[in-house]
Amino acid sequence: MRPGLRTERHATMQDATRYSVLFEPVRIGPVMARNRFYQVPHCSGLGHLRPRAEAAMRAMKAEGGWAVVSNQETEIHPTSDLSPYTEGRLWDERDIPALQLMTEAVHDKGALAAVELVHNGPFALNHLSRVPVLAPSEMSVADVFPRHARAMDKSDIRDLRRWHRDAALRARDAGFDIVYVYAGHGLSITQQFMQPHLNTRSDEYGGSLENRVRLTRELLEDTREAVGDTCAVAFRFAVDEMLGKDGMQAAEEGRAVVEMLANLPDLWDVNVSDWSNDSITTRFQPEEGHQNDYIDFVKQVTSKPVVGVGRLTSPDMMASMVRKGIVDFIGAARPSIADPFLPRKIEEGRIDDIRECIGCNICVSSDSIAIPIRCTQNPTMGEEWRRGWHPEIIPPKGSETEALVIGAGPAGLECALSLARRGYEVTLAEASDAVGGRVKKEAALPGLAAWARVADHRAYRLSQITNARLFLQSTLQAEEVLELGIPNVFVATGAWWITTGIGRSTRRTPPRIAADAQVLTPDDIMAGRLPQSGPVMIYDDDQGYLAGVLAEKIAAAGLATCFVTPASIVSPFTSLTLEQPRVQRRLIELGVDIRCNRTLGAATAGAAVLNCVFSGQETRVEAACIVMVTERMRRTELYDALLGKLTGTLQLIGDAASPGLIADAVWSGHNAARNFERPAEETYADQYIRELVSLSPWEKE
Repeated sequence: MRPGLRTERHATMQDATRYSVLFEPVRIGPVMARNRFYQVPHCSGLGHLRPRAEAAMRAMKAEGGWAVVSNQETEIHPTSDLSPYTEGRLWDERDIPALQLMTEAVHDKGALAAVELVHNGPFALNHLSRVPVLAPSEMSVADVFPRHARAMDKSDIRDLRRWHRDAALRARDAGFDIVYVYAGHGLSITQQFMQPHLNTRSDEYGGSLENRVRLTRELLEDTREAVGDTCAVAFRFAVDEMLGKDGMQAAEEGRAVVEMLANLPDLWDVNVSDWSNDSITTRFQPEEGHQNDYIDFVKQVTSKPVVGVGRLTSPDMMASMVRKGIVDFIGAARPSIADPFLPRKIEEGRIDDIRECIGCNICVSSDSIAIPIRCTQNPTMGEEWRRGWHPEIIPPKGSETEALVIGAGPAGLECALSLARRGYEVTLAEASDAVGGRVKKEAALPGLAAWARVADHRAYRLSQITNARLFLQSTLQAEEVLELGIPNVFVATGAWWITTGIGRSTRRTPPRIAADAQVLTPDDIMAGRLPQSGPVMIYDDDQGYLAGVLAEKIAAAGLATCFVTPASIVSPFTSLTLEQPRVQRRLIELGVDIRCNRTLGAATAGAAVLNCVFSGQETRVEAACIVMVTERMRRTELYDALLGKLTGTLQLIGDAASPGLIADAVWSGHNAARNFERPAEETYADQYIRELVSLSPWEKE
């Protein structure tokens, strides 16, 4: 018997008892969920343009043990056209086959399929359909476009009810088991009718809360009448707008809405709005279950099952929420992305194998730029159909050969783990005294502690595998690599931040940096080399997330801090992860002097010259030290020295191949391991697999 086997079995039996409440079946109207794990609706960037990829991704959740698998916002009509974003679509019967791919795939794995019908009102700009934008009242659209939405008249409201009913019938015909009425995230017409700052009507749909809820009640009743005998009717509702007295609050109007509609839907899917609050990052909300205080009243009001979210990854928290009567279902979007097999791992007692969501919102950023979904923790997310990747299954090795991975950052760890899972003998060499690379360094910065899970998960999994060996404090030169005699080498030596100030905005006119100017980089700050005195200038031409975090760290240390960027806002990338307002607000609260639309022209001892990006006008500022956050250079010296000298594979991965996000590095390491020993023409072809729009003839209607 393998040492420790008895203990592991005992732990599994204990877990089965402790978490058994999570695996009880729960009835939702006319349908039955096999357990309490509920993947709530979330966008994927796949939707109606990539229905096969959408179906494969959702089916993976069902295989992983989720009892209910929802799709995403699904447009019910051309007046709710979300182009260029690729969500679901049920405009007419021609959209049914694409959605049927998902329902059949999800049913095949034993789960229920749910559809989130939506009309987005002034958030749907109708770029494709080019029809008038509809809203509760006359208003500007929710975007920079100089366009206005028109107030819906009574005929528009009747049309909306008909469109929603027709879409519900099409959803039933597509095979969905649960049909949503959606009033959340500030994005749906039903919620917009509830909000007095958007609904200024004086008829029976405006004024009192009961009037403002009238449309929602009608849609719930219409949906129940249309499909309620075969499909459950779910209501997704944001009980609190997180705006205090300036918005709907759970203790007041939020509770009143639940009381008005208590038993009308078959299920309550409750959260907070807007999206940036519901999907808040760990940088600004590190706690799991952070929505419980807002939603815990719902089960006191309704007899229908309740699903709640809150970046839930701890099975102890989940079981506690059910036993305390807060929820009936454990809802998840991001945790189901990070680990589609989370329910099955809990059921099988493999708690330590869960890839915990780190709350970085890289998944959200994909939707923000209308591309297929991706995840920092789960490199297979979005690749289930295109590349045939499975998060828990990986093809076995092709030969008895060995592999050496140099560098135990995110790319190296993922590459080594995936190669070892395939059955190769793997040696992982790391120059420092700990694994993690940039993940370890960035996780020590304010608000980013959860990011350490990227390294911790992979280090733990590697420690459980007998065919992988880790060597720390092992700085290898080319000669030493060749002496090892390992034929296949993956180089994950990362990248370093430059000090020249050259970035995307200054390539034509590089800054003039005097020899006596004190210049540091993010590498210096993360290594513990804080400036001795201020003022400190952060110069951010990377325009990602890191400069804002460094500014927070330096300002919190009591040093006068100036944040300079050519961008018009602080850390513009974080707009894609729903964080930007919080980032800028945090720096303002810390007293950081923010100077946008400025490039660095020159730096000397104690001062810097800034140039306006529009006029070139110069401004001189005090700067005892400048932290340059501009560009990274790849560390390829070892790779260059090994070129042409190995008998097998030599490959750069991660930041050494192309500096980017941690998610990019993890994906790069996984991709390299998956494709090891595959024919080059096959791996090349993978890059171009796509779903093509059918050109089958059809008559215009």
